[in-house]
Amino acid sequence: MQDLDSAGITEAVLAQMADTPDARLREIADAAVRHLHDFAREVNLKPDEWLAGIAFMTAVGQACTPYRQEFILLSDVLGLSRLVNVMHDVTGREAAGTETSLLGPFFREQAPKIALGDSIAKIGQGEEIMIFGQVTDAAGKGVPGAQVDVWQTDAEGAYDLQAHDPTVMDMRGQFRCDAEGRFRFRTVRPLGYMIPMDGPVGDLINRQHRHGYRPAHIHFLISAPEYRELVTALYFADDEHVDSDTVFGVSRSLVISPAVGVEGAPDPAVPSIRYDFCLSRETEEGGGRVGSDPSKLMPASG
Repeated sequence: MQDLDSAGITEAVLAQMADTPDARLREIADAAVRHLHDFAREVNLKPDEWLAGIAFMTAVGQACTPYRQEFILLSDVLGLSRLVNVMHDVTGREAAGTETSLLGPFFREQAPKIALGDSIAKIGQGEEIMIFGQVTDAAGKGVPGAQVDVWQTDAEGAYDLQAHDPTVMDMRGQFRCDAEGRFRFRTVRPLGYMIPMDGPVGDLINRQHRHGYRPAHIHFLISAPEYRELVTALYFADDEHVDSDTVFGVSRSLVISPAVGVEGAPDPAVPSIRYDFCLSRETEEGGGRVGSDPSKLMPASG
């Protein structure tokens, strides 16, 4: 038995965890304990503040459903998702590869399959735009049959999970590129939006006097055998929040502007965006999405 002071408690906890068989679990848990204890000492954490933190994390968990992931949203607004994303890029993205961005808390698997040139807007109305381009490798060669998932808000700034019954899918689509890696699809111009503010994360954003807005964007998830899965998004240059995204997802190389008369546009009369995506070869580090379909993170029933 030992008498523990504010410094000794950390070493005591680390000693108890020293025999953890899983080396990576031991490394992560040790670091988490050290940093959490250092944090508490740095701010001289009070009992009521500790309890408020426990209550906040409890509320975040209680806000999660098969259609809403409040913990991913919390990670996003704290910049943690972006940090993990940037570090992951360094381990495997080739210099020529398209920059990644956040998957976000609104991704859903099994989006409706569409043919090249179709619209992903089945319900949503608004200004139609065309997006086209090519999926290539680092040498500029087209990746045949690459699979592309796209999803976005509607022209009112709402995802289908917010605008409709959660079982309804709209403003989403999944398609395959042609034999040269080329693609095209239609959609309506999305509107930037405020993150969900009716939960504990929204309360935090309000208390920090942050605007809580994301600039208008369209998500892409692109995959092909032997290539690293690409999770990214294109952001609209004229959105007032493109320089102050509340989840820190914007990179300069991902900012776009639709225009009429874009060279090679399938329909010259429709405002279009030409964007070519470059995939990196798979590495030993593998892929890894910074995000998930919310339904996949819920505990199995029974």
